[in-house]
Amino acid sequence: MEKIRLPVDFNEMIDYDMVMLSQTDTKTDCLGNMVTLYEGMSVIVYEEDRYSDGDIEYLFAEGVVIRHDLARYPVFPHVKWFCQINANGIQNCSEDW
Repeated sequence: MEKIRLPVDFNEMIDYDMVMLSQTDTKTDCLGNMVTLYEGMSVIVYEEDRYSDGDIEYLFAEGVVIRHDLARYPVFPHVKWFCQINANGIQNCSEDW
């Protein structure tokens, strides 16, 4: 089964391997489908950058969905879900993936 691809903003990294994912229990995937998030869900998170010359670049990472731990990250109380990125880190790709 192919992993679900969810858009994120990699400027919202809260740790070297953690990015904010959602304030609610759902998020729209790359195909426009509403996805219900759950602890341990395996996903691909991505950010799409479109340039004025028409080029598109994708940043992406594989990881798992984790529930926000307020004790560990108390400064982000509005965020319910994070994505913990695996050891491969954030990669880029200039083609459709």
